[in-house]
Parts: sequence; structure tokens; C-alpha cells
Amino acid sequence: MSEGGITAQPGVAPAARRTAGTMFAALHGTWVPHDWSDPEADAYSLFHHRSLAMGWLDDRSAAGDFGDRMLRAPGLWGMNDAGWGHPLGTDDTNLVSWFQVEASAVADDRPLPVQPFLRCAVDATALAGALTLSALQVLLPVQGLFDSQRPAYAPVPATRTGPWFAGRAPRSRTSVAIGLNSGQDPAIPAIADNLADYLGSAGQDVFTYRSHDFAVPDTMPGPPFGDHLWNGPPGNGVVVYGDLVEWSCDAAGWVAEILADAAARLGAATPLLLTIAPESRQ
Repeated sequence: MSEGGITAQPGVAPAARRTAGTMFAALHGTWVPHDWSDPEADAYSLFHHRSLAMGWLDDRSAAGDFGDRMLRAPGLWGMNDAGWGHPLGTDDTNLVSWFQVEASAVADDRPLPVQPFLRCAVDATALAGALTLSALQVLLPVQGLFDSQRPAYAPVPATRTGPWFAGRAPRSRTSVAIGLNSGQDPAIPAIADNLADYLGSAGQDVFTYRSHDFAVPDTMPGPPFGDHLWNGPPGNGVVVYGDLVEWSCDAAGWVAEILADAAARLGAATPLLLTIAPESRQ
């Protein structure tokens, strides 16, 4: 459950800086707390300190005043909330942890920072316990991406980072199902075929497109947050099937960045819920 409530925003003044919108990550799987872990360690503080250590935390809107003599720094996101278990109090789930941030405005030649966001989420969770990840869900604030501002050399910025995944062991390739849902907004069905065409012709080897279907498997988890964060409840979606270079938060974050930018290029301007899992683990 939330340490501060899902709608709470501890230490954040939302109007203080320009942002892209809310990013939300939910990690599904099995998790066994370490014997040596501090039982008082909470997901919020672990994620905060990991973000700060990596230089990704934007604390320009953090609580405090001049008398605190805090040094402010820009970053990729500002803290919002986090917790263990399901944020909506649902017990019949394998949701391990969740993290909610306000993504900073995205530079014109950079992707939405899903890779670093998921890296901090996984690191914070794994520090407190042994994590076996079976699925990831991410809310993508596509409404904060502006295709018209992308430079010619980076129309879909995440493609420039694909070489990082070169040289991975062939046996690491994993068949995955990727659900992309625009809630009550019809954005995804309207662009699904073009999105699939892009994935099939993007000229990269991180994700190999195989097929797509508008029928969402019953085994895919539902939204891990309330409808107030997007145009929920879910209703308009597509499931993309293909092979990912490896099953990891980094590779999943990369394909999420690609899909967010490609959707924005095709005219989507609404938050999208992405769910990704190995096909055998749905």
C-alpha cells in the first residue's frame, strides 16, 4: 500500500516547473524480503535515494525554503509517491511495488526517460528483497511529447540508443506480449496498424515485431492506478507480439520509449498504459 496515498504528492509543487506528465511503474512477480533488510525501509525513500544517486532526480520543486539552504538541480523526474503491494489495495495480485513520478519536460532529441525510471524502480525493489520480474506496467505521458519539435536527426530518439543492446547472447531473446491501451480515448485502435508497420520496418534488432491483435488476453493485469491518472477505464487497446533482445527492465524500457514516440508521431496525445510480459508468464 502507499506510504503517502496514491493521490498525495509529498514534497512536490506541481505548478512550479514545466513537466511532461505523470509516469507510473508497477512491477509484477515474486519478491522475498532480504533477512538483513531494514523492515522500516519504504519504497519511496529507496527510489528517492537511487534517483538522487544517479543524478536523475529533479528537486527544483521539492519542499523547503531558502532557510533550508537546499541546492536545487534539474533532472528527469520529480518525486510523487511509491509503495509496496497494490496501490488500490487489491490482494489477489502479484504486484510487488509501484512508483509514481512527474516526468520533467523532455528535451527535443531525447526520449521519455522510461529506461532510467524502470532501472531505479527495479533497483529500489531489489535492494529490499529478491525480485523475479514477471511483468511490467508503465503509464506513458505521450501527451507531453511533441513530434513537431523533434530534430531531423532524432525523429524517434530512442532508436539512437539501440546499439547499447548489441552483442547480447542469442539465447537471451524472449518472446513477449506488449499491451498498449489508451483507455476511453480511441487513439490506439486508430493508429495500431501504422504502429505495427513502424515496428516492423524500424531497422533495429532490439525488438522484432511478429504480429498484433486487438483481443487483449485475460491474463494481462488491469491498470494498477485509478482512472484519474489517465482516460480510464481501459477500453481501446492493442497487443503487439514479438521477440525482445532480453527480458530486462532496460530492454522493456527501450521498447516503451520507442512506442511512446512512435505513437506521438502518429497523432496520439493521451496517456497510454503499456503492459509487457514474456508470453509464457502472462
